[in-house]
Amino acid sequence: MKILVAISNVPDTTTKIQFADGDTKFNSAGVTYIINPYDEWYALVRALELKEANLASKVTILHVGLPDSDATIRKGLALGADDAVRVDADAPDAYFVAEQIAAYAKANAYELVLVGKETINYNGASVGAMVAGIMDLPHISMATKMEVSGAKITAEHDVDGGSRVVECELPVVVSCAKGMAEQRIPNMRGIMAARTKPLAVVPAGGGSALTTVKSYSLNPGRTTCKMIGEDNMDELVQLLHTEAKVI
Repeated sequence: MKILVAISNVPDTTTKIQFADGDTKFNSAGVTYIINPYDEWYALVRALELKEANLASKVTILHVGLPDSDATIRKGLALGADDAVRVDADAPDAYFVAEQIAAYAKANAYELVLVGKETINYNGASVGAMVAGIMDLPHISMATKMEVSGAKITAEHDVDGGSRVVECELPVVVSCAKGMAEQRIPNMRGIMAARTKPLAVVPAGGGSALTTVKSYSLNPGRTTCKMIGEDNMDELVQLLHTEAKVI
């Protein structure tokens, strides 16, 4: 079984977010980028675990982006992936990314495609489902556990009030959530090996964006908390009518 793991290049969680060009673009000046944690900690590490258990023959990383993301891809190789592919394009939206992943996975006969449940910069949680839709494959969303037995996959994911276990035949697309695996840190041997592992650059295979960004805005953050005495019900009711906001 060959596994394809799609990874995204996202700003470090400590980044101070700023926008440019009239709030229509993210200002990347001075920003440190990392592998999207859901892609790295859960999708990629679980793929590596399956290979270590001799249930997979190859683990490939795929990223849609420009050359400045190569360092991030190399970290994935340092963790243990066999090779990597970068689709050379500045991805305009999630659908464009899904098209590139689906095209590469189909052309190279990958039986298992893993993605993180969402990226920490846009939180769209849509790429996995779109990849499955484009490839006409089953999709398991928000999976917290996954086992492979022969040509069958068994996965568990959260539902309201509990969890559900599902089974399906390979090939399949799985969006991975917390619980799928434990975070790993690249060791020196892996870091050195990553320098010589294949990182192929391929052109984007057509496709077009379905959405455009009109503007960005920062979250207003928390406002001050106004404390009301437990015996002052009249003031509480007045403030709920005049100052409280529905979120």
